[in-house]
Amino acid sequence: MPRILLLCLTLLGAVSAFAQAQPLLAPEQLKALLGNADVRIVDIREGKTPEGQPVYTAGHVPGAVSAPYSQWRGPKDNPGALPPLDKLTATIRSLGLAPQVHAVIVSAGTDSTDFGAAARVYWTLKVAGLKQLSILNGGYKAWTAASLPTRSDAVKVAASSYTPVLDRSLIATRDEIAALDPAKVRLLDARPKAFFEGDTRAPAAKVPGTLVGAENFDNARWFRPGTATFVPTDEAKRLAEQARLDGDVETVSFCNTGHWAATNWFALSEVLGEKDVKLYPESMVDWSRSGLPMANVPNRAKQLLIDAKLWWQRTFN
Repeated sequence: MPRILLLCLTLLGAVSAFAQAQPLLAPEQLKALLGNADVRIVDIREGKTPEGQPVYTAGHVPGAVSAPYSQWRGPKDNPGALPPLDKLTATIRSLGLAPQVHAVIVSAGTDSTDFGAAARVYWTLKVAGLKQLSILNGGYKAWTAASLPTRSDAVKVAASSYTPVLDRSLIATRDEIAALDPAKVRLLDARPKAFFEGDTRAPAAKVPGTLVGAENFDNARWFRPGTATFVPTDEAKRLAEQARLDGDVETVSFCNTGHWAATNWFALSEVLGEKDVKLYPESMVDWSRSGLPMANVPNRAKQLLIDAKLWWQRTFN
C-alpha cells in the first residue's frame, strides 16, 4: 500500500506540473511550482546591476538557471536567425530541458520589448519540439514586486540528452513569404508605427519600409501601459477582434529581427489559440537586404535623412 500511495503521489505531481503548462503564469502560480523536479525555470536576463554585479547572481527566482537571451539569437549581422542547430541543442541540453520538463521563462520584466525576449525564447523552444512552456507574466520585476523569495546562488542542473527536431510549421522563410498571395494571408507587422510607415529603420536593415500587403499591429498593445504584464485573456480577445486579427487566416508575424514579432505570434497562437500562425525570424533586416518588393519605402532624400539620424544616435548617444 505505501508503494502504491507513493506512486500515486508521484503521478499526481507530474500531472500537476503539466496542468500548469499554460502560456502565462502569474508570480503566485510560479511560486506553487518551486521545487518541482519536472519544472525548469529559465532566467534569460543578462547584463549587470549599477554596482557591476551580474543581474542573475544579484537575485533570481529560486531554482532558476541562467541562459542569457543572447544565447538564443543568431549572429550579429543577422540576429533574428535561429542559432545553429548544434548550438541550440547544446543550450537546451545544458538546461536539462526535455519533453517531460515544464520550462518557465523569466525575463527582466521592464517593458513590452523585454517581454518580446521571453516570447522569442518560448517560440524557439517550441520550434525545437518542446511543448510544456510558460512565461512568467511581468517577469522578474513582477516576482519581486509580489515580495516573493529570491536567491543569489548559481544553479546547476543535470544535462539532458534531448535531440531537437525542428517544427518548421512555426517558421516562415523569406522564399515562402515571397511566394504567398498577400490577399490570402495576413502579414502582420509588429513594429511601432514609425517603422511600418517607413519613417525609420532598424540599424541593420538596408532600407525603411514593410512587406507588401502588410498590416500593422504594434506589439506593445498587448500590455498594461508601461509594463511587461500581458493583459488578461478576455481583453486580448477584444483587442484581436477590434483589429480583425481573429479568424481562420494564415498569419505571418514579423518585425525587424523576430523579437517584437514573437510577442504577436505568442498572443495569437498561444494565448488566443489561433491556428496557422508563423514567425518570420529574420524579419525586415533580412527582407530589406534581399531586393524583393517592399511597401512604404521613402524617397532617397528621406532615406538619407534617416541614415543621418541613425548615425548621430550611434555616434553621440
